[in-house]
Amino acid sequence: MFKKVLIANRGEIAVRIVRTCKEMGIKTVGVFSDADKESLHVKYADEAVNIGKPLSKKSYLRQDHIIQAAKETGAEAIHPGYGFLSENASFAEACESSGLVFIGPSAKSIAIAGNKSEARKTLIDLGVQVIPGGEGIISSKEEAMNLAERLGYPVIIKASGGGGGRGMRIINDPSALADGLTIASGEARTAFGNPDVYLEKYIEKPRHIEIQILGDNHGNYVYLGERECSIQKRYQKLIEEAPSPFVDESLRKKMGETAISVARAISYTNAGTMEFLVDAQKNVYFMEVNSRIQVEHPVTEMITGVDLVRQQILIAGGGRLELEQDNVRRDGWAIECRINAEDPEDNFMPSPGIIDNLILPGGPGVRVDTHIYENYEVPSFYDSLICKLIVWGKDRGRAISRMQRALSEFRVNGIKVTVPFHKRVFQDRDFIQGNIDTHFLERFGNGL
Repeated sequence: MFKKVLIANRGEIAVRIVRTCKEMGIKTVGVFSDADKESLHVKYADEAVNIGKPLSKKSYLRQDHIIQAAKETGAEAIHPGYGFLSENASFAEACESSGLVFIGPSAKSIAIAGNKSEARKTLIDLGVQVIPGGEGIISSKEEAMNLAERLGYPVIIKASGGGGGRGMRIINDPSALADGLTIASGEARTAFGNPDVYLEKYIEKPRHIEIQILGDNHGNYVYLGERECSIQKRYQKLIEEAPSPFVDESLRKKMGETAISVARAISYTNAGTMEFLVDAQKNVYFMEVNSRIQVEHPVTEMITGVDLVRQQILIAGGGRLELEQDNVRRDGWAIECRINAEDPEDNFMPSPGIIDNLILPGGPGVRVDTHIYENYEVPSFYDSLICKLIVWGKDRGRAISRMQRALSEFRVNGIKVTVPFHKRVFQDRDFIQGNIDTHFLERFGNGL
């Protein structure tokens, strides 16, 4: 077992990882930019190292600074969290060459998952139905135009080097393609340090459903069920739940077994998420591999009782999974709201500032993952996520009622947050009845 782990991230996920490490008796090293010196993960970690200026490219994306911090503090392993360098194969390789363990899949697996053309070929060879699209990254506007004409509009541009809604654009007609490529590529470069994009046919009004898997280095794999992630704004998930109100046991088994077959085919180990689009007729299209812990992982933890970060650390240390497929049990229903420092009344504009009069929800079945506290200043340099509010209920109806209660308890001044938006969603008839897809918020309309 590791004695010391460096966490190459910030915000709530860094706090989340610190907590599991403490429970496992592992010392932690936090890293922080100049803008994050007062963040909660810096206070909770056993040690903390400044790695640069506020901009991500000068701090959290600086591989050399992070590896140097690990060496100086005697850390044996690095946990990348999500975002930033979590899906960066060169960073995983740099850790290995520096004698550090990367707590995640191998660099080779990350590279395969990130190379969309190679991943598509692997999936097609497995007989997995994939979304129609190109065979590689787009090298020119002319190539994109020809491919889009062949696929038929609408098409979607996606970043090759990461996810989370960054570097994505839906294109409905040829006149928007050139600008869409430029914007998506620019976003991808900023978010992931990689401007490459690819093109797929856009599947209209699907559900976004993902399968959580775990795999160790001894050939053991499990899937922990699905998460429904269809409530999205600009491709960013806002509300997630487990299980999905749309998935029956037969479909769950089919998707879970497909996810594991993909993992085995690319020798994927550690925690990972296999993402699917599912249409109204329950046709399943494999979308991509997310080779990291997901923002929404707590809903899976809440219904299975499995600490996913603990499993990540055990696997990276050479251990075996602590459970087998037959031992996986799902109990009840969990829902997560991503609370962002944004103004829902002003087109979700970011709202940095100093937090005042903070009251966080609590009570039975309520979990809050956050890095904020009274008088904390939310910086303007990073993603606006400040809190994840997760609830558990015996069934979906009771989970919704509990979330309504929890949202009503949330209080904060000094910044705008998305809580009022979430309250309106949880009063919506279609949402309550489970009639959702990735276009839900477009129909929600005035509810925004």
